[in-house]
Amino acid sequence: MPTNVTPEYKKAEEAYRKARESRERLDCLKEMLRTIPKHKGTEHLQADIKSRIKQLSEELAGPKKGGRRSGPSHVVRPEGAAQLCLVGPPNAGKSSLHARLTGSHSDIGPYPYTTHLPVPGMLPYEDIHFQLVDLPPVSGDFMEPWLINALQPADGVLLVIDVSDPDCLEQVPTILERLAEKKAYLTTAWPGLEQAEPQATDETEDPFRLDLPTVLIANKSDLDPDPEEVKILEELLGLRYPALTMSAKSGDGLDELGPFLFRALEIVRVYTKTPGKAAEKDKPFTVLRGGTVLDVARLVHKDVARDLKFARIWGDEVFDGQQVGPEHLVCDGDLVELH
Repeated sequence: MPTNVTPEYKKAEEAYRKARESRERLDCLKEMLRTIPKHKGTEHLQADIKSRIKQLSEELAGPKKGGRRSGPSHVVRPEGAAQLCLVGPPNAGKSSLHARLTGSHSDIGPYPYTTHLPVPGMLPYEDIHFQLVDLPPVSGDFMEPWLINALQPADGVLLVIDVSDPDCLEQVPTILERLAEKKAYLTTAWPGLEQAEPQATDETEDPFRLDLPTVLIANKSDLDPDPEEVKILEELLGLRYPALTMSAKSGDGLDELGPFLFRALEIVRVYTKTPGKAAEKDKPFTVLRGGTVLDVARLVHKDVARDLKFARIWGDEVFDGQQVGPEHLVCDGDLVELH
């Protein structure tokens, strides 16, 4: 990206990076195109923005009458505390794992490419849910052209491999290469986990680069029970992803995923109450660490956020009923009364 862009463009680009909804991303792209300096140094970026505007506009418009475009949208609207996409090679057992974790009805078969469309499902953890989206497999021969769009709203990726299949030594690098060709990168950096090496940031970084924190899911552990197998595999591949070993068949290790995601994504649960009424302690709103009272108000309703004056809050780091402003940072377990 050229360095001599306007503050308005930088603001629009930052909003695009944070946007999770397709409509929101489209609005940000239009603002980026409006505010980008028009000169030779930005020609490639302008073309990329225009291409993405066209693509998103067509996706949001839906099928055209009598046209060639038809079928369901390939982007799943985010729900729950976070959205995680299952990515992996053919026959790694993604769909079986997804069905076991979420109770979904993914098509499962002993042959490759059983999954043709995104399949969402909800993984329960304590009093919240994580949305898991099963995606079609990726190989050197084929990757669905819409798969990168499906990854856009995700908060992270579950890279599922068959730990008993020696071909995974070739499959994983192939998946990383295919995704990188489309500017999607599976990274080791999770907000709530310590990083061995801090990742450098670059203001001139491509605005359309998609970095997704990734956990390696070693599936079918019932076929290869050696716990050291995953460590050896990662050393051979030169990877440093956090790893979980589990089996869709036996159920081993499935209960480790929820706690890992809660910790790694730094999920913050906030409970709400209406003035003069009892607290609603069964269905919390969720934000990531660094979220504010205003962020919670937006989740309640846009009108509540617009009219928010202050809040009273109960929690471990405040005194009971303390009055705070919209920018007050919330903590896990806080009870908030919006005024």
